[in-house]
Amino acid sequence: MNSIKDVARLAGVSIATVSRYLNNPEQVRDKTARKVAQAIADTGYSPNRLAQNFRNGRTKQIMVAVPSIGIPFFELIMRGVRRVAAETGYHILVMETHSHTHDFDDFSRLVMTKQTDGIILLSTLSPFEEPILDTEGGHPPIILGLENLSPELSNFPCVRIDNRLAAREATELLIHLGHRDIAFMYGKQTANSALTQPREQGFRDALDAAGLRFRAEWFIDGKLTIRGGRDATRQLLAAKTRPTALFCANDEMAMGALHELKQAGLSIPRDISVIGFDDMQFSEVADPPLTTVAQPAEEIGERSMKRLLAIIDGNAPAKGADVIPHRLVMRKSAAPPAQKP
Repeated sequence: MNSIKDVARLAGVSIATVSRYLNNPEQVRDKTARKVAQAIADTGYSPNRLAQNFRNGRTKQIMVAVPSIGIPFFELIMRGVRRVAAETGYHILVMETHSHTHDFDDFSRLVMTKQTDGIILLSTLSPFEEPILDTEGGHPPIILGLENLSPELSNFPCVRIDNRLAAREATELLIHLGHRDIAFMYGKQTANSALTQPREQGFRDALDAAGLRFRAEWFIDGKLTIRGGRDATRQLLAAKTRPTALFCANDEMAMGALHELKQAGLSIPRDISVIGFDDMQFSEVADPPLTTVAQPAEEIGERSMKRLLAIIDGNAPAKGADVIPHRLVMRKSAAPPAQKP
């Protein structure tokens, strides 16, 4: 016996009840649900999930747009996304945006024809043309994992840490250690991208609160990459005066800075302290191990996926932010400044 009729007959219920159990089990009383579940087990009945999804208007697919799958931090977030997907029977489609907008042709058709139930944008610009985003109900639910990078995304829900507060606390750590001459390395992916802007604001907040001067020559663009971090550090070392500390708005730039500072013959943290942001996997094995702001990457992935599924089911608001706690990880790249002779 392997049909829905056989299950209904064995459980002593109607075919409609079995169908309701398969599609909306919360609407079936516990006693009846147990009978149906036992009948399914006894008959070996396997429902046609594809047909079910079609009838429910669901594809059981989620699109995740990510700048690059090769960045370890995003891989940790994806691990959390995939864990929830596996638990809930969803499949994940991944698209690399390389931090640019696109014309979208095939991808836009995939989304606008509802072949995906929802979209997670991981620290990336919108992968849609703006008119699509302006169309009420014209796209599946969208959630931002990490920061909002462009104005057209500002109304969508997100899961993130408080980047401004985290950057302020990291800068305050340097100030508490005794640093007064602090540089900041930011990163802009494109002219319209504001990825590190809240971190810059937190940096400025801490300087203002401590009465410290912001110096334009110590405000440098590391382009969010190791190579960019190296180039920016050379620029910093060419300035007339050298800071005693450097706060990098992500760990990749910090890694580039560490390398370039050592190439210049400087000792870290004796000659200059360095702090990063994100706590990527390689940060603790850097030379020296990198002091940084830790983002709970896997938790961000899990909560982004759970929040999106709740929105799809109508159980969560489609606006607002879930703010997750961050933490400062103190390692060996930051210390009090050397005493001047």
